[in-house]
Amino acid sequence: MPETEPHSKGVCRDCTQWSKTGDARCRNCGSPRIARHAELTDLTIAHIDCDAFYASVEKRDNPELANKPVIIGGGRRGVVSTACYIARIRGVHSAQPMFKALEACPDAVVVRPNMEKYAEAGHQIREMMRELTPMVEPLSIDEAFLDMGGTQRLHGASPAEMLIRLTKRINDEMGLTVSVGLSYCKFLAKVASDLNKPRGFSVIGKDEALSFLRKQPVSIVWGVGKVTQKMLAKDGITELSTVQDMQENELAKRYGSMGLHLSRLARGEDSRNVSPSSGAKSISAETTFNNDISSSDELLPVLRKLSEKVSRRLKAKHIAGLTIQLKLKTADFKTRTRSRQIPDPTQLEDRIFRTGTDLLTPELDGTKFRLLGIGVATLGPDENADPYDLVDPDAAKRADAERAIDNVREKFGSAAVKFGINFE
Repeated sequence: MPETEPHSKGVCRDCTQWSKTGDARCRNCGSPRIARHAELTDLTIAHIDCDAFYASVEKRDNPELANKPVIIGGGRRGVVSTACYIARIRGVHSAQPMFKALEACPDAVVVRPNMEKYAEAGHQIREMMRELTPMVEPLSIDEAFLDMGGTQRLHGASPAEMLIRLTKRINDEMGLTVSVGLSYCKFLAKVASDLNKPRGFSVIGKDEALSFLRKQPVSIVWGVGKVTQKMLAKDGITELSTVQDMQENELAKRYGSMGLHLSRLARGEDSRNVSPSSGAKSISAETTFNNDISSSDELLPVLRKLSEKVSRRLKAKHIAGLTIQLKLKTADFKTRTRSRQIPDPTQLEDRIFRTGTDLLTPELDGTKFRLLGIGVATLGPDENADPYDLVDPDAAKRADAERAIDNVREKFGSAAVKFGINFE
């Protein structure tokens, strides 16, 4: 982790007051949590990542879980979505099979994901970010890049100070914590946010970028996964120091575009802008079954329920999509994906389900499945969603019925109305 600058001024992360040079503790509140860096007031690109987000929301809403290891995920045949830090210390990690997680942490409390609750919390945090700057680029429900350039005159405070105030506000108003990375480019801001979780506030400046990166493994570079790591290791490249010592044209000759990508990021060169238009590329829902299933009688009700979840999220975000995507995982862990482009954007449960059924039916050949998912992609505003269908005039009646059901559910809860597989 980059070293702090003991001879530079800093901002107290607990009371947001500036400290004087050399102070070990804040003179206002006595806290030792002072953010210091020689470039603290000059850097404008931030990455904010919520700490163990799903598990933190569950602990906030159920204080009895506060000091317990918590795993968010499905049943024993499912996988871990995320885990609190207590569980992580004991060897639990995201995407781990649930039975392995419970072997590592047998006393863990397993909580099924509540995506609606997490989406609502994520939306609230996103709106707080947008109060600081319109340049917010969401990466997922619980993390985003921010470009704070040009905001100092608006807020009368540096980006670093405003980010510290934001972390305090999220904690005070929502009972959740975040980690912040601050730098001059997106790559290093993302790296910085991972350095001191949870409740981290880490800074990587221009002057230290090369020396900091020189000590890091190649795996720290975005896009360098396990396969690429093995390929590089065969050539003796495991550290970024080796990459920095190589010529860019040599890396490009050996590894093509990945070589250029690696060469530039290894030197802290990242020209990507924070793009507010980059949000979720799709909205989906999936479930892993306790027992493998193969029949339409078992799969279609699940598909209907998942379609309802996806529709609800689309409507809540006022977006619609042109592509319906089906995901299946067989008993031997092979994944099948099928998709279909539809003529007009949709957010309707009925249309998502019917298109999903069309995609699912050819796969019902006796194969047993352990997972089923449905999603909507090619997203945009819902202004022109679901126009009158001349080919299927009954679609309008079903759409009206669905919207009436939405109104009832909004008033009395999601379980207020239940129905069979199809609207007819």
